[in-house]
Order: sequence, then C-alpha cells, then structure tokens
Amino acid sequence: MPSSNATPDAPEPPLAGAGVPSVNALSERLVKRLVDDAARFGAVVSHTENGTVLVDAGVVAPGSVAAGVLIARICMGGLGHVTVRESLGESVEAQPLWPSMIEVRTSWPVLACLGSQYAGWSLAATKEQTGGKKFFSLGSGPARALAVKEPLFAELGYRDRHERGVLVLEVDRLPPQVVIDKVLHDCGLAPEQLTLVTTPTHSVAGTVQVVARVVEVALHKTHVLGVPLAEVVEGGGSAPLPPPAPDGIQAMGRTNDAILYGGRVHLTVKHDAVARQLAAELPASTSRDYGRPFADIFTSFNYDFYQIDPALFAPAEVWVSSLESGATWHGGRVEAALLHEQWNGKP
Repeated sequence: MPSSNATPDAPEPPLAGAGVPSVNALSERLVKRLVDDAARFGAVVSHTENGTVLVDAGVVAPGSVAAGVLIARICMGGLGHVTVRESLGESVEAQPLWPSMIEVRTSWPVLACLGSQYAGWSLAATKEQTGGKKFFSLGSGPARALAVKEPLFAELGYRDRHERGVLVLEVDRLPPQVVIDKVLHDCGLAPEQLTLVTTPTHSVAGTVQVVARVVEVALHKTHVLGVPLAEVVEGGGSAPLPPPAPDGIQAMGRTNDAILYGGRVHLTVKHDAVARQLAAELPASTSRDYGRPFADIFTSFNYDFYQIDPALFAPAEVWVSSLESGATWHGGRVEAALLHEQWNGKP
C-alpha cells in the first residue's frame, strides 16, 4: 500500500491512445473545396514563389458567410458541424434574440475545439524582419497540431502527423514570408504542402468563424477551471451572428458579445459532480467584468487582454448533462437587450 504522502498518478491525457483521427487529414477535403471554389466563396487564392497556398477570405477579397462556415469547419479539423440558421420565430424575454444564428456541434469536443480550433499559436515578426511593418496573428486550425508549439498539446496527449497542413490567421493582411517560413519549419512541411487562410475579424467570413468558436470557448474555460478534459464527451451550441463591424475594435466587441451575452452551449460529461460544477462556474456571468459591452471592457483596460478577468471568456448560458445519472444542470442567462442595444440602428 502506498504511503499517505505518495504523489497521485497524473491523469491520462484525454486524447492519448489509438484511433484518434488526424485533424489535418480530415480537413484536407474542406481546404480543397475552399481553394477550388474560391470565387464562389468570395475568396482569392494566390501562391508564394515556393508554392505555399494563400487564401484571402476578407483582406481584399469580399469573402462570404458561406466561406466563414467552411473555414470554421476547417478550424475544427473536420470534426465539427457548423451551420447558419434563421431564428426570426424564436424569442428570448419577449423579443427575438437575433435573425441569424451560428450552430456548432461536435462529437470530438476536446480535439476539435482545443486541439484544432483554439487560436493558440502566436506568430509575430518585427518590422525589420518583414521589411515594412510588424506582424502579429494568432494561428488557429489543424496545423497547430503539427507544430505543437503550445504546452496545451502535452496536456492533450496529441500530435498530428500528416503531409499537408492548414492554418487560419485572424489578421488584416497576408502573412509575410518570414512568418510563412516559421510555420513551414515548425510544422515540418514542404512549402507547397501548406495552406494559410486569412480572415480579418471585421470581415464577413472572419465574423462567422470567430462566433463559431462558441463551444471552443466553453471547452477552454472548462480547462481553465481545472476540470479534466476527458470528462467532456459531446458539445454543441449556438450564438447570434452579428453584422460585420467597420473596424477591428468594434468587430472584436461584436464577436465577443455574441458569445458572452448570446452564446448557449450544451455539454455532455461523464459525472454528475462535473456537470454541477460547470453549470455553476462556466457561464460568463461568473466574471467580475460581466455586464458591459466587450469593446468597452477592452478599452477600459487600455487594450490589454491580460487585464480582463479570464472568467469572462465563456458562453452566456450553459446546460450540462451527465452520463452518470442522465440529469442536466443549467446555469447563466442570455442578455438579449444588451446585444440589441449594441447592434440595432439608432433612431
């Protein structure tokens, strides 16, 4: 029998073991569709001198809602269903929440959301390196799992191995060659095997793919709360799709507000205790910064994300079902009035 002060074994990573799919392999057909049908999606495809594929889905190209939906599916490594539906007949507190809603569902919530979709890969270059102005973007999508530059992947117990990769950059210009070279090096890919998709937040496609992170935001806060990720076995959710904003700060505000005040998520977990904890602690309303438009919060902290209470980054409302008992716990609330005040035209 071990002594009373023995260190407990570390929990098994949630994605360790055989049978775990390749997010880059699964997303490959989606990437091919985006590239082959670029004109229909309002995107523009170009290539670097070495053959890397660059997809502009909102920098100069107009993009589209359809492009945003497809890019969101790519971000989830082909393991998520993303749709847009009209909700004119629905109401929350006697008024429609919003005409268009993004719906997301995945049976691989940890891998799809944290192992692929999460914007966790920091890519930067100085103005000296670019020969112009400095560059910064957070990379999301399947190629993160090839590079595994983030500590999160050690916790997940996952590393993808595939001959092709795709990364989505939420930035308002195409990446410079120095950043492309870094991605190629870290992913171990030949230039022609990499596709980089650019979707500024203020673009139509960018707005869609950010709001489509409603379930990913719930998974990330679950991780922040210290809940074992292996507990989460299914995930689905929805959030209102706001119109694109004219500038980056407003766009950031609208997409965050869509999730923080209009996002609804339903998770299925293994145990009752976890379901009760998440229903109580997961909603955005547990944050000290909750209750104001995100753009106002961001501005009040001098545009420093790290000063914002991390508990804020969560869906507005959650339902958590337990496989142990079959019971479901509920927490949080939707703030439809706040969204309408921010997004509706003024008289």
